[in-house]
Amino acid sequence: MEILRTPDKCFENIKGYTFDPVYTNITAKDGTKIRVHHIDEGPRDGPLLLAMHGQPVWSYLYSKMIPILNESGIRVIAPDLVGYGKSDKPSQREDYSYQNQVDWMNEWMINNNLKNLTFFGQDWGGLIGLRMIADNPDRFNKVSIGNTGLPYSPNTSDDVIQQVNEFRQSKLKLTPMSMAKQIKQMDSGKTHPALKFMYWQKFCWDTKNLPVGLINSIMMEKSSKIGTSINYIMHVLGIPKISPYFSDLMRAYEAPFPNYTYKMGCRAMPSHVPIIPDISLEAQKKAREFFYEWDKPFLSIFAGNDPVTNAMEQDVLNMVPNAKSAPNIGGGHFFQWTKPKELSKVISDFIKEKI
Repeated sequence: MEILRTPDKCFENIKGYTFDPVYTNITAKDGTKIRVHHIDEGPRDGPLLLAMHGQPVWSYLYSKMIPILNESGIRVIAPDLVGYGKSDKPSQREDYSYQNQVDWMNEWMINNNLKNLTFFGQDWGGLIGLRMIADNPDRFNKVSIGNTGLPYSPNTSDDVIQQVNEFRQSKLKLTPMSMAKQIKQMDSGKTHPALKFMYWQKFCWDTKNLPVGLINSIMMEKSSKIGTSINYIMHVLGIPKISPYFSDLMRAYEAPFPNYTYKMGCRAMPSHVPIIPDISLEAQKKAREFFYEWDKPFLSIFAGNDPVTNAMEQDVLNMVPNAKSAPNIGGGHFFQWTKPKELSKVISDFIKEKI
């Protein structure tokens, strides 16, 4: 396995991210050493929150929440998944799989002897983190998730599976705008969600130099259509930083990737979301059965206005009969950034048993 490591200089002057790095070495199945980064902030004797990010972001997503949670007495550990942020980045598509991410993060957690944890995960942070909990239940006291779940689709029709597979292999060229138009319809109920999510999967894989900064800017900050168009044009030309609309947020999310070769994790992982039956089917079934018997506190915290995951909350509540549901707080898919105070309060109240 070939490993790429982002130079430290790429992370200089990232606005609002002044946390000291902590590194842990893990070992892949083929013996390759992989360095995983995390931040550890807050009172050493405070209750411990493990906060996990998804795709295509990194622990920077929690940078607004961490000071708020620390102020309330909570210690926060936020890792970067392998392939993201300051963690090492395997260079090949086949290096990435759902199971590999679970195995890598399990080893990272065990090597750091993390226990007595409250968990919060969003997007891939939830898909991976919930499997980690099922593998290591004694390390966790409480679980909270938002805009995520444990997708399980054993009964997907052959017609849908065929449409998804044919679409992925088609020569259709997608732009961020044409892809986003389809994704916004995921919770419409008019078509199977897989027939909309496949646009995100195809766009990510087919786009060699995925515009990570631009995608996250569109989802997390206000920008004009003109500004978005100019940013996209500059990205395609390979000169994104020249754009007058290139923001601090875009800079932060492009920082982990000195060039397109570092983006393989961002490109590959969407195709491993099990929206149709795949190699992860049995592992998902086992984890869902585990959570059906879960008897510790479990809180569902969804934005409520994220078309990608709106329909997943009811599935989570069905999967975990013991779960409570917090009121939807808005903020879209990445509500850690758009609703940091609101989300931090819900999590803090959950930890302190006010919910």
